[in-house]
Amino acid sequence: MDNSYRDTFTVVNEKGLHTRPSTELVRCAASFRSQVKLSYQGFCVNAKSLLGILMLAAARGAKIKVEAEGEDAELAVKSILSLARKKFNVSY
Repeated sequence: MDNSYRDTFTVVNEKGLHTRPSTELVRCAASFRSQVKLSYQGFCVNAKSLLGILMLAAARGAKIKVEAEGEDAELAVKSILSLARKKFNVSY
């Protein structure tokens, strides 16, 4: 059985993935046992690492690939996609 799942989300936050939305993303990813990675423009980072996500410097409109591996991989990816659609619970 394949315990990996992947999908893509587009950053819809006006200011991109800055500290506040990134913190929400880390909080979400950290609640799962699976390893979760984000890929953007050739960079691949641990979704549980705030510094890693900030290093992606993803602006509004960026398409980010989410890949999870582990027992709750599909749920982890779907939760992150749902959070992204809600602008990571950040409003200006």
